[in-house]
Amino acid sequence: MRLSKSGIGTMRVNNLDEMYPAQDMLLQSGQLVQYGTGIFGYNNITMLVKRNIERIIEECLNDAECVEVQLPTLQPDTIWKKSGRWDKYIEDGTMLTVDSDRGMLCLAPTAEEACIEFVAEKLKSYKHMPVTVYQIGEKYRNEIRTRGYLLRGRSFLMMDAYSFDTDLNGLEKSYENIRNAYLKIGERLGINVIPVIADNGSMGGKKSEEFMIISPIGEDTILYDEQSKIALNTEILEKENYEEYLKEEYNITDISNLKKTKAIEIGHIFQLGTKYSDSMNIGFIDKDGKQKPYYMGCYGIGVSRLMATIYENSVIKDKEGKITGIALPEQIAPYLLQIIPKVENEEKMKQAEDIYEKLKGKAILDDRKDVSIGARIKDCKILGTPYMAILGDKVEEGKIELENIKTGEKNIITIEELINKFNY
Repeated sequence: MRLSKSGIGTMRVNNLDEMYPAQDMLLQSGQLVQYGTGIFGYNNITMLVKRNIERIIEECLNDAECVEVQLPTLQPDTIWKKSGRWDKYIEDGTMLTVDSDRGMLCLAPTAEEACIEFVAEKLKSYKHMPVTVYQIGEKYRNEIRTRGYLLRGRSFLMMDAYSFDTDLNGLEKSYENIRNAYLKIGERLGINVIPVIADNGSMGGKKSEEFMIISPIGEDTILYDEQSKIALNTEILEKENYEEYLKEEYNITDISNLKKTKAIEIGHIFQLGTKYSDSMNIGFIDKDGKQKPYYMGCYGIGVSRLMATIYENSVIKDKEGKITGIALPEQIAPYLLQIIPKVENEEKMKQAEDIYEKLKGKAILDDRKDVSIGARIKDCKILGTPYMAILGDKVEEGKIELENIKTGEKNIITIEELINKFNY
């Protein structure tokens, strides 16, 4: 990407939000655009970061033999009334609805009902299962209290998956399969994701786990022991029979070593059992020729929330502790290198153009003529590129200064070495 053709001028960020500085920086620099409370548009870099996160999620789920599908986000009230959830969502004020001349519709906050309808004509026999399908798409919830920019919005990107099995044993295997896939997603993204025992709440079923990232800006409080890796949401303690529940479902009898900490929920998995297939009266024919309900699991990842969390964890500071920018992890950064030449120097510009052409798709060329080299260096850190290459007068011919934005480490290397480093 050439910055001269991106519509980006000099970026100035001031008085950053103390709790969410990275996302405030994205807003002030035009990388996020806010249309209303909890509603955002993405500029090029943030859009590509989001896509890279999606790609990693897709690859891990595909490796787990899940099947990607696409369900409608605009859904008729009839399928929600089958499950009995329409009135509850309307009463809660969660559902965003459209009253049309052809009936009442909603913008889907989740997709259990739509997914059961989707598989009803395909999974008619026990021979057709187990199956797990997933999608990545927009969801909509009329959040009363939006929070933390992308962390809790009214429109948000979500991965939601649904497993279908013939019995509880099969459901438990599918659940474990997705659980392992979530841990691999965290590993691929370079984040420490912790499975946290949780309450199923309104989703139903008897067992669930949230996947959390420990963070001082988290709105959840969890109990966690780093040695045993046992973690549970404090909401569990509000259950009357929580001790029995922990022992029966998770074989946990002692939580005295667990300590309170704040965390951000980025995913949740549920063993739903037959709740939805029973209420919607949809199922399969077993080997004895009898109609049976699906044993169902559902699994979600808040992709936009995950992206926001990674951005907030990627803030960089100077020696005085002042925030100077963002350094995105290489595995999700859309551009690994930003090339900053002295544009008045024809030879340096020629070298920069040559590097850019050889690293196209991996590099940003800051060829803006009306912006000083100092301002362009500051802007590079705001855009989150992991590395910066400066072609200035101080570096001898054929060499370049390469800076690691996260660590601040600088090295003088040849142009050939630079191209070899990133051309993989």
